[in-house]
Amino acid sequence: MSNEVNNSVAPEEEKQYSSFRYGLGAFLAFFGISSATHRASKKRKKLVGDIACYIVLLFGAFLMVYPFWWMVAGAFADTSSMGSSTAILNELVWWPSLSTFDEGYQYGPFNNYVVVLTNAFDLIQTGFTFWRALLNNLIYSIVPVVVGVITSASAAFSFAKINWYGRDIVFFILLAAIMVPGPSIMTAQYSMYNALDWQENGLVLIIPGLFGSIMTAFFIRQFLFGLPTSIIEAAKIDGAGYFRIFCGFILPLAMPAIMAQGLLSFMGCWNNYMGSFIMIPNYSPAINLPHALALLDGSGAGPYASNYAVVIAGSVLCVLPVMILFACFQKTIISSLMLTGSKE
Repeated sequence: MSNEVNNSVAPEEEKQYSSFRYGLGAFLAFFGISSATHRASKKRKKLVGDIACYIVLLFGAFLMVYPFWWMVAGAFADTSSMGSSTAILNELVWWPSLSTFDEGYQYGPFNNYVVVLTNAFDLIQTGFTFWRALLNNLIYSIVPVVVGVITSASAAFSFAKINWYGRDIVFFILLAAIMVPGPSIMTAQYSMYNALDWQENGLVLIIPGLFGSIMTAFFIRQFLFGLPTSIIEAAKIDGAGYFRIFCGFILPLAMPAIMAQGLLSFMGCWNNYMGSFIMIPNYSPAINLPHALALLDGSGAGPYASNYAVVIAGSVLCVLPVMILFACFQKTIISSLMLTGSKE
């Protein structure tokens, strides 16, 4: 009986308050602060929460998308007549005031892109072109990734499905090696690779990657835990060895995880500017594409320091293959990462 009285009185009590007090009460109720005289309903609380959540998400989406739009729009700017290399950084908001869509450019609207593809890199070194830098990028990305992912998958198979003495101890030691900061061993790596003469020919970006990655082995190992061990036992009964089991059963079944980790590794190798910048000398024919783009500007001293839009156009061409790969295989990557925590 008392509940019915409270329910009938509550609407009339709410009419006594102004809209400002209603809004203040809803705001306080969203954070769990409310009084007996004014409690926001669950629907109102959910509405306020959804609005706040969408505002934060829209702001985050803007922060992620705008830099890419800035890069795309900046690739059509005419920075050669802006007076300084940083003019585009100060002026470009949504679209440059001077763009290649205006009349008078030799190659039309895509003038900056044509310059990058034809003769921009000739100023770095005679005979060095965009296509040579692109070929270096493909070699440094495809060869280590293909061989390295297979190596990591074989190590993951050993850690997940083969019982051998000290297996877990060795695995935890490898995981502990991830905690070692890369810059702390960079000097030793540079000295070793220099002694082996791997820098001028680019082997420094190929051979180390052939031995796989601890993180890649870890994720594939987690995926293999979800595969039934009975398949391996049945293959053993039929006389198959571990190599045949790995090639005939594990690789096809673990292909989603292997493809996902391969794509992620490819993206890391493709954008490996620091590796080329530190390990390979400047103006060497073995530098990769991000390193070559950095030399075009040269921190204000490069051949295109006064025409920064050409460097931005090259950056768009460098990022484009990675974006296409991620757009095509994003479902594979996400589904594989979701399955890495499953167990049999």
